[in-house]
Amino acid sequence: MKLPLRDLFKENRSYRRFYEDKSIKTEILEEIVDNARIANSAGNKQPLKYIISNNRETNEKIFLTLSWAAYLKDWEGPERGERPSAYIVMLGDKKISSNYLADPGIAMTYILLSAVEKGLGGCIIATIDRKKLREILNIAEEYEILYVIALGEPKETIVLEDLNENGDIKYYRDDEQIHHVPKRSLQEIIVGRYIAE
Repeated sequence: MKLPLRDLFKENRSYRRFYEDKSIKTEILEEIVDNARIANSAGNKQPLKYIISNNRETNEKIFLTLSWAAYLKDWEGPERGERPSAYIVMLGDKKISSNYLADPGIAMTYILLSAVEKGLGGCIIATIDRKKLREILNIAEEYEILYVIALGEPKETIVLEDLNENGDIKYYRDDEQIHHVPKRSLQEIIVGRYIAE
């Protein structure tokens, strides 16, 4: 059953724990990247390129280049068995452009919503040992490493909640390991109204 768009948005969270043993087929990864390929692109330059991996040995090497969940100070990232079963590495082709503008954000939205639609989840990671990752994946210098998107079948529950009275935006896990994500209210983010009568 296909989820309504609003439900897809709600399910599209930053998942950091997965069923590592549930592999993602290459065809699924290619379909997800193909959806990103047709996304809007500034000036239609299409400067983004991708590396996909569902290979356990390569995944382990990629994992070691990533930092996870800055707000969770006592957590160093997913344990074995809870790590991503696939990765998409997003690159910028410097031969095409040196300014990717909004393209990465748009493409990553397409990628994550495509994943959710398939019963998967993901996490965008920007804190990367880029030098090490470049060596591991033999990435040519013409490509700038932009982001790594971790993918898998989610092994955690994430709930959205209103900010508390202190306005604390930090996500956290409770005693049951449920991941809570505070969100600003609609009233707070709409700062002007010019409404037709």
